[in-house]
Amino acid sequence: MKYLEGLFEGTLWNSRFVILAAVVGSLVAGFVIFYMATVDVYFLFKHAIHYADASLSDEARKALHDSTVSHIVEVVDGYLLATVMLIFSLGLYELFISDIDQAHGSKASSKILVINNLDDLKGRLAKVILMIMIVTLFEEALHMKLETPLDLVYLGASITLIALALYFSHAAEHGASDAATDVPEKHGH
Repeated sequence: MKYLEGLFEGTLWNSRFVILAAVVGSLVAGFVIFYMATVDVYFLFKHAIHYADASLSDEARKALHDSTVSHIVEVVDGYLLATVMLIFSLGLYELFISDIDQAHGSKASSKILVINNLDDLKGRLAKVILMIMIVTLFEEALHMKLETPLDLVYLGASITLIALALYFSHAAEHGASDAATDVPEKHGH
């Protein structure tokens, strides 16, 4: 019976390696998005180089300016999404497979990519997803046509909600670190 229990527990424990499919898939997806965003930067630069062309009319220059700003926001969005995939991939690996020794010993990692538990992974992903939402709101605001006063109210409300989300995420982060530093003091008294 002990043999069967050991065999079952070993199989159960080793089943965690199925996570490698998600790790590799997320990593590849992140690289694909990095590649796509970088190609977008190349073509963005090719189009923006004509901005100083003296033959451009003011309307054409304004259209090129607006188009360039919109594409830059899309590129930032792409890089942020690629970063989410990278953090997700590394986080899954650290949680289910093994610590990444180079990340723990590197000053360059600055604890960004070191994931100790699911809350760490969730927190890091939430911050990057919040940034993607902010960039997407900015992109949509660039194209928004404010035709009625209600449209302006909606834009203001969305900006307020984003500000509140940033405030609460910042407060939660500092509240958790303050609580962690307060705990030893309470035990010391």
